Amino acid sequence: MEPQRKGCATLSMTEFRTEFREFQQASPESVPVRGFLHTAPNSGADALVLTHGAGSSCRSPLIVAFADAFSASGMTVLRCDLPFRQSRPTGPLPRESAERDQQGLRAAVACMRRLTSGRVFLGGHSYGGRQSSMLAASEPGLVERLLLLSYPLHPPRRPDELRTAHFPLLKTPAFFVHGARDGFGTLAEMEEALKLIPAQLELLPIPSAGHELLTKRNREEVLRLCVERFRSFADR
Repeated sequence: MEPQRKGCATLSMTEFRTEFREFQQASPESVPVRGFLHTAPNSGADALVLTHGAGSSCRSPLIVAFADAFSASGMTVLRCDLPFRQSRPTGPLPRESAERDQQGLRAAVACMRRLTSGRVFLGGHSYGGRQSSMLAASEPGLVERLLLLSYPLHPPRRPDELRTAHFPLLKTPAFFVHGARDGFGTLAEMEEALKLIPAQLELLPIPSAGHELLTKRNREEVLRLCVERFRSFADR
């Protein structure tokens, strides 16, 4: 169990630290929602459901860092484990898990709708972001905005296996954050693929970053920039 951490609700000069608590709820679809809730002081604040990639969990340093940063800016953030990770605490992504993982994301969004009167955003890193975008493409209006960190455009070294079949159906405004050295897709490949999406878009390139986006050198700058740019994008 991850212990509750308390901290200030403002951004420090060196790091982001916010209060969070363990979160668990059942859902009508029998897909439990489990993770950690970073609360904003305003009950009407916007909310973000944020999830992880295929090889990690909601405890990954990247997901914790982004949850802290967005919560410190005044947003309620639920970082949650996808159903595959709930049933399999370690190890690779099982096959045929996408449908249930999307059910889990839908349930998490419903939880946030009950907790706040503000807007609800959805996103994640890599596989989590991909499933978020697929769910939004199939259910327009489910959330107000998408935050997609390191979208896995194709498997490494297999650029012909594009994961873009749902892009033409995506009507939810989407904010992409992508490293210039990401092996799952170059910036040029991302720019070309995003032409398939009819929704409002923004692509934030991160120079010298790979698939994990954050390094010791760029961490604070990237987190600040992502929060600032996404919140601006959400208010357009």
